[in-house]
Amino acid sequence: MSSSSPSQETPGVNPPAVLDIVRVIVLIGALASLALWGAFSWPFPWNIAVAIGAPLLVLLAWALFLSPRPVLRVHPFVRALVELVIYASVTVAWWSMGQVWVGIGFAIVAIATGLVAGRRALA
Repeated sequence: MSSSSPSQETPGVNPPAVLDIVRVIVLIGALASLALWGAFSWPFPWNIAVAIGAPLLVLLAWALFLSPRPVLRVHPFVRALVELVIYASVTVAWWSMGQVWVGIGFAIVAIATGLVAGRRALA
């Protein structure tokens, strides 16, 4: 056996940064928040449809515009606008459930990570 060990890194593959992990956590929180909103804010026949449909719409918007390899490549300001609409909808969903402080907390964390990620993308 040789004393030199092969590199553990795969060429061309970058490990995820802490910011990327935080953004994934925020996205999962947004999906879960919208599912809760749909399940508890609507009457019976609609609660199932909204609890499934709202997160699916957010996931579709993320896949089209915000994913690391988006289907539609748009200007960074359009990406920021889509991200802001998603975060605002989750904040309003929390507010409509009577959880104003949870909505404000989510908005602060989500917008802060979006701003840092946007500055990194433009740099």
